[in-house]
Amino acid sequence: MSLYTKDGQPLQERGDIIYSTSGVVIGKRKGKKVFGTNGRYIGTFVNNRLTYLSQDSAAISSAFSAGNIGGSGRGNAGGSAINGEEPKIPK
Repeated sequence: MSLYTKDGQPLQERGDIIYSTSGVVIGKRKGKKVFGTNGRYIGTFVNNRLTYLSQDSAAISSAFSAGNIGGSGRGNAGGSAINGEEPKIPK
């Protein structure tokens, strides 16, 4: 399954850890929500698109640690009309 941000930036997933295209850790997936290494809400997957939803922003999780991985050569996809905002993703 291909994962992207709301605006079409490709993401990588290994186990329950989500990475940017360049292999930098974005966060840990818990159900449809993704939480950063500090436990703060990053976004929610809506139709395989990671989207920042203000109604979910109060959610928190425990902090975690994970190493970066190799980058991906996948190209961007078109943007999505899903409600919400583009999450802040490391490049």
